[in-house]
Amino acid sequence: MSPCMPMMWWVRPMRRMMYAACAPASARFAEAAAENREQASAPMDILDTALAAGSFKKLISAAVAAGIGETLKSAGPFTIFAPTDAAFSELPTGVVEDLLKPENKSRLQAILTYHAVAGRYLASDLANVRTLKTLNGKDLPLRIDLNASRSELRATIRAGSAKIAKADISCTNGVIHVLDRVLIPTD
Repeated sequence: MSPCMPMMWWVRPMRRMMYAACAPASARFAEAAAENREQASAPMDILDTALAAGSFKKLISAAVAAGIGETLKSAGPFTIFAPTDAAFSELPTGVVEDLLKPENKSRLQAILTYHAVAGRYLASDLANVRTLKTLNGKDLPLRIDLNASRSELRATIRAGSAKIAKADISCTNGVIHVLDRVLIPTD
């Protein structure tokens, strides 16, 4: 008989006691994890979806500064062409900071509302449209670029000068299409 045998006999009851003690905690953890998954998968409005994504902090800050954050939470429906934080970073140095100043609120509103359209337009809808009337009253041109390689044919939808990097992020009050650059309307 091995000298470890008595130790093994003692370990088994201890394991059972530990499992019994930890089972309620494990069950609570599993319930909390299920609740978090349910909340994460629960439908959210445009603003909450953008917040949850984590890559639209500059867009959200600008929307709040422009006073249109609540519009993104309203019933809609809206189609939002949302530039990422990386897209905002590509603007010349100081442009974003300048737009966030209170005296430039109307200019900021004009830029942000150029990224929004009344109605819900999925990528399949955008393929059949040449322009959309934005919330600032200007037309946003749309086009499809076809890229062919030996193995595939790919279509890229462009909104103005920006490429839609990710399409059809569904929200309770509309849809978000992710852009690779910030659109600046002409005056």
